[in-house]
Amino acid sequence: MTRLAYDTVAASYHELLRDHLAKKVYDRAVLSAFAEQIRGSGNHSVLDAGCGPGRITAHLAAAGLEVRGMDLSPAMIAVAQNAYPSIGFAVGSLEALEADAGSLGGIVAWYSLIHTPPERRAAVLAGFASALATGGLLLLAFQAGDSERHIDGAYGHDVSLDAYLLDPGTVGKLLVGAGFGVEATLIREPDQDEWTPQAYLVARKK
Repeated sequence: MTRLAYDTVAASYHELLRDHLAKKVYDRAVLSAFAEQIRGSGNHSVLDAGCGPGRITAHLAAAGLEVRGMDLSPAMIAVAQNAYPSIGFAVGSLEALEADAGSLGGIVAWYSLIHTPPERRAAVLAGFASALATGGLLLLAFQAGDSERHIDGAYGHDVSLDAYLLDPGTVGKLLVGAGFGVEATLIREPDQDEWTPQAYLVARKK
């Protein structure tokens, strides 16, 4: 269901959001802080897990990181490869990362955990921890809340998709359980094109 929905909207999603960061000052600030810490870590290898059409991947590459993108949707990956041919992209799943244990300096899951049901989130975060080197950094972004919603239309297309608003405190506890230490939590109010508060969590693998 998730793959089909994003395959359906891939081209429209890219057209509508490719320049979205230009007006998202807090998004850029969080990504900048993440990139600065990765650059200073000695391990610049980063995975954008759930990269969509690659706009965040490209932003991190421009910030000097050795970043590649992964997404469940083949259509999203095709759009990303066409838009950013110098970056590596591949089809994959949050629940089965194609990364050697302890190999990554950082992982970004930018609004990609929002489709993972509650009973599977701990396993996804444990997989992130396994792929990160000790001291590696994880950045999560998601809509803040504590509810499930069904989406039947997006980006001008009919789709059928479940999404979750996540409670930052609950996510923080899951991160601790997966072997992370939470370093920062930022919650901002919705802006003109949003309807719920937005959350960013930065956690480091112990």
